[in-house]
Amino acid sequence: MDLTQHQTDIRNAVTRAIEEDIGTGDITAQLIPAEQTSHARIISRERAVIAGQAWVTEVFRQVDPTVEVDWKVKDGDLVEADRVLFELKGSSRSLLSGERCALNFLQSLSGTATLCEHYASLVEGTGVKLLDTRKTIPGLRIAQKYAVSVGGCFNHRIGLYDAFLIKENHIMAAGSISDAVRQAHDIAPGKPVEVEVETMTQLEEAIDAGADIIMLDNFSPADMKVAVAFTR
Repeated sequence: MDLTQHQTDIRNAVTRAIEEDIGTGDITAQLIPAEQTSHARIISRERAVIAGQAWVTEVFRQVDPTVEVDWKVKDGDLVEADRVLFELKGSSRSLLSGERCALNFLQSLSGTATLCEHYASLVEGTGVKLLDTRKTIPGLRIAQKYAVSVGGCFNHRIGLYDAFLIKENHIMAAGSISDAVRQAHDIAPGKPVEVEVETMTQLEEAIDAGADIIMLDNFSPADMKVAVAFTR
């Protein structure tokens, strides 16, 4: 996933995180002299695929733009335990105030990327692509889908606006799979049209109707083999 078009989302996600954590101000940080500066190193504790660099950097940019963030790795790097990931230099108060928000993003997104890397490795060389879903933490969809892509898996639709996913209720309302697919192409020409099917009969109808993608719902492994062979 290219993050250049998602900079506003990154800023907004970080702003919300800081607001819920720091709120009106970090009262504990006020125990530290305002003029004191520190140098910190963030070190991995276990094997991981790193993800979330943009969010971490944005945390400290918003907390205190004078804090220096020096990355020693990049997103997508597979690191072992005890690897220095990045270093921080700046106001001691600022480092401590931004630490938890930054690590929340780094740990959560790296965890997602690491798990995705594991599953992607299991199907490597088979031609299979593993896709994500919209079942994300509210407000963190771009972040989590980015982590999926960093881990070597692939993004399904981002939301309800960039692709059709025609399910049972849509089919019933439209009258048939064929009618639903036709209407979808009329509503938003060029948008991918995916249909969820439960039987081989529905699969054949979806193919004939011109569906771009077909989701096999509750097919057994044996039935999936038959369905895949049929589409070829």
